[in-house]
Amino acid sequence: MKTVPILLNTVCGALVLVLAGCSGKADVAAPAGGASAAAAPSGGASSATPPVTITTVKAQSKDFPVVLKATGTVTPITSVDVKAQVTSVVAKVHIQEGQFVKAGELMFTLDSRTDEANLAKARAQLAKDNASLADAKRQFARSQELFRQSFISQGALDTAQAQVDALAATVAADQAAIDAAKVALSFDRIAAPNTGRAGQVPASTGTVVQANVTTLVTITQLDPISVGFSLPQRNLPNALAALKGGGAPVTAALGDGGGTFTGRLQFVDNAVDASSGSVKAKAEFANKEGKLWPGAFVEVSQTFNTLKGAVVVPQAAIIQGARGNIVYTVEEGKAVSKPIQLVYAQGTEAAVTGVNAGDAIVVDGKQNVRPGSRVVERARDAKPAASSPAATDAASQAAKSASADSANTPRPAAP
Repeated sequence: MKTVPILLNTVCGALVLVLAGCSGKADVAAPAGGASAAAAPSGGASSATPPVTITTVKAQSKDFPVVLKATGTVTPITSVDVKAQVTSVVAKVHIQEGQFVKAGELMFTLDSRTDEANLAKARAQLAKDNASLADAKRQFARSQELFRQSFISQGALDTAQAQVDALAATVAADQAAIDAAKVALSFDRIAAPNTGRAGQVPASTGTVVQANVTTLVTITQLDPISVGFSLPQRNLPNALAALKGGGAPVTAALGDGGGTFTGRLQFVDNAVDASSGSVKAKAEFANKEGKLWPGAFVEVSQTFNTLKGAVVVPQAAIIQGARGNIVYTVEEGKAVSKPIQLVYAQGTEAAVTGVNAGDAIVVDGKQNVRPGSRVVERARDAKPAASSPAATDAASQAAKSASADSANTPRPAAP
């Protein structure tokens, strides 16, 4: 009969374990339910829209220059291809390639023996005809005396007079022939037509040159020099006004740090190019150091006008939309959309209408802004702080510890 108390003790122990497990499950589930209930309010708070971080710039009121910028080409004012005017042989070359020459400086000498002989012949003919003229004058004087004494007729006297006149005309023709021979002889000495720099010299001593065909050298004027560029048709009235009073200042800049030069507008073409809608113009520059070289490209800029008291905003703040341009301003901590009209843009700034000087214009973050959005401004040069190595290591250790605690936490048994 002792087996009955032992069996009862075993059943009672099992019931105690079951009740303990049930009470443990209830204790574990309760905190989970409480945690989810506590998390609900925070989820509701996160639904509010946070303010947009932006940077702003104050709209300024200032004089805004209207500057035209274009790509120009350096062109010489004069560039002459020197050619021989007679067919001959080069006797001597007096210059070198790349040499600077002055107007009138001797550059080439051609074979002049034939022209010198022709000049001598013309002079000899003049001497002969002068002698004949002198004799005819003496004969005419005797004829006049004989006519007064009635020894010859009037017709004989007129014949002597005609002889004198004919020989006088012959002498004049001889003088003209001498002048022509001198001109032909001058063609054998080729001088510089203008001051400038000599280019390549293809001719050398002994080279046969043809009249008005063979180019001996090209002389290009470098100081002063001009820059040609094109003006938009809309700037034509300003350019014509700028020509008055000596021309408006024009700036030309060479690339790669070649320097900046200041000249004046000197020429505007008399017609607009229908294919491009532009008009050709030229400006003249002093070039004593020879830095502006013919054919080089330069960046040309010219101030045609100045907008007095214009409201200026950064171009980066302007948003182009289907209904026109707008900018966002900040009023009482909220973004306000304002339509604007672009008057003139230059560089990073633009003159506009539709906003007032002193308005806070949104620049950075404008893509995230909507009308009425709450905004918060940060400094334009503010940068997020970099995490230090110590902080990074601490965060890493904390993450590892949390992971280990999670792994070691006992999970409740399934019911």
